[in-house]
Amino acid sequence: MSWERKALRATEFVACPALAGAAFCLLALGAVTWLPALAAAANSLQTWRTDGAARCFTGTLRAFPRHWHALWRESVAGTAAAVVLVVNALFLWDRNGPALVLLPVQVVLLAALVLYALALATVAAAAPEDPKGWRRAATAFAFGSPRRAAVLLAAAAVLPLAVVPIPLGPLLLGPTLPLMLALSLHAPADPRIRKVSHA
Repeated sequence: MSWERKALRATEFVACPALAGAAFCLLALGAVTWLPALAAAANSLQTWRTDGAARCFTGTLRAFPRHWHALWRESVAGTAAAVVLVVNALFLWDRNGPALVLLPVQVVLLAALVLYALALATVAAAAPEDPKGWRRAATAFAFGSPRRAAVLLAAAAVLPLAVVPIPLGPLLLGPTLPLMLALSLHAPADPRIRKVSHA
């Protein structure tokens, strides 16, 4: 492989997650659309990982309607649950006494919600032809291994902070870098079929 192709491959590892992240941010403006948008971004990233299709922005936009149709109920429920948990945590933050014991519970439930959403987006991208099996597979992927769950939660918490020095880094790469890790754990890319896209 020539140095030009190596350089192109290196730029893809930044550009493709950033493009998918930009499309995710655009689609997530609907508030309750964040989960299908996350799954659509995961779908475009998985396509890029496996066959080199580097059009991650338009790929995310194209994948969104299918994921919205399959996941809108979970997205609405997840949005409502996240709002309730955040409001509860903020309310309990300034309280003393027995009520303060409930604060860690809110944090744990919020972490479980983040983990499940990340897992659901991942399995939806890895098995787009089986939407009926996504919930069961996501539950197993998210909570079946304590070590994997800890790694994914750490990635979801740390990676968005790690890209703060990059302009718009948390917006463009914050959602997609944890997805990349989750996809690599769930469905490792086969280097034999990976190719550089010149599109």
